[in-house]
Amino acid sequence: MICGIDEAGKGSVFGPMVIGGVSGSSLADFEEKGFMDSKKLTPSKREAMYDDIVSSFQATSVVIEAHEIDDYRMHLSMNIIVAKAHARAIDNLGPDTAYVDACDVNEKRYGACVHEYLKRPLTVISEHKADDRYAVVGAASIVAKVTRDRLIERLSEEYGDIGSGYPSDPKTIGYLRDYIEKSGECPVFCRKSWKTALNMKKNIQQKSILEYY
Repeated sequence: MICGIDEAGKGSVFGPMVIGGVSGSSLADFEEKGFMDSKKLTPSKREAMYDDIVSSFQATSVVIEAHEIDDYRMHLSMNIIVAKAHARAIDNLGPDTAYVDACDVNEKRYGACVHEYLKRPLTVISEHKADDRYAVVGAASIVAKVTRDRLIERLSEEYGDIGSGYPSDPKTIGYLRDYIEKSGECPVFCRKSWKTALNMKKNIQQKSILEYY
């Protein structure tokens, strides 16, 4: 039994990070389905492949909310947070071999880190761009991306259009700026420990002080 593991939303300032995992009997099972890196697919194609994945294979997702990431970052690096979450997804699936998309510049070091947090020993194959190299990791990236997109959509339905949640998205940055200017605080779904949020809050507060004087 093998599995693939990948995450979505690692660098997002809004919303959760989601780790996707998919398991099956062999790499060929996923290759013949044509699964690939979610970033290469249109939203509609991702949704269709997601439905195929969850109906044909065992799939899991681990959701780490924004406030949890803030709490973890008080004593852990982001790479460790991701590695622990990857290990949780692997444990949920119980494979003999896990293929993971390496989050560290050192592939072997990241694989060893994930292995350290597993409940039982197994083979961990950690590589950069694994979502592009292995269809099983591509499938995991689809599970992670679709799951996270749906969660972001729910946040937008409740709080207004927050965009994609990434700092590169003008809609997300505009929402964050407007929210801080009006309330003086970041929204509850914001990663308050992110430099994007910290710097914006600091700049807005300084601007308000200068305008007062």
